[in-house]
Amino acid sequence: MSDINFKDYIRVIPDFPQPGIRFKDITTLLKDGNVYRAAIEDIRKAVEHMQIDIIAGPEARGFVVGAPLATALGVGFAPIRKSGKLPGETIQASYDLEYGNDSLAMHKDAISPGQRVLIADDLLATGGTIATSMNLVRQLGGEVVGAAFLIELSYLTGREKLEGVEVFSLVTY
Repeated sequence: MSDINFKDYIRVIPDFPQPGIRFKDITTLLKDGNVYRAAIEDIRKAVEHMQIDIIAGPEARGFVVGAPLATALGVGFAPIRKSGKLPGETIQASYDLEYGNDSLAMHKDAISPGQRVLIADDLLATGGTIATSMNLVRQLGGEVVGAAFLIELSYLTGREKLEGVEVFSLVTY
């Protein structure tokens, strides 16, 4: 693991998107190529023992973590998108948000039965998006072996929704 304190590269923006929220902005980490590469490399080292066949990541920031991580591990990447955004035949699942609900979709051929899948995203908060992503992967016959994040907001207890999988977070608040 690198000696970088990644929190030094994550900007905290108070009262965004609403009063009382302290938004963790990763764009300040992403713009520094050496730090971004080190973050992906540290996550790679933490998950490489899982014998991952493919990585799945929810849009959009899951792409920013999942795709380079897949490249670093030499495996494929399966995008999880908002419903209506994928051109092929899809499956979908809905989930609740603090202010309503949303749904995610995957191509039916994104995951093959029995594949070992890591879910990757920028942030683990309440766990709703990731639990829904895991549900989609399992519907396709994939085995979710882990989940990896740049940031975990541990006080929101999202990890509790990810029972049965190994969870790695680079930075915890």
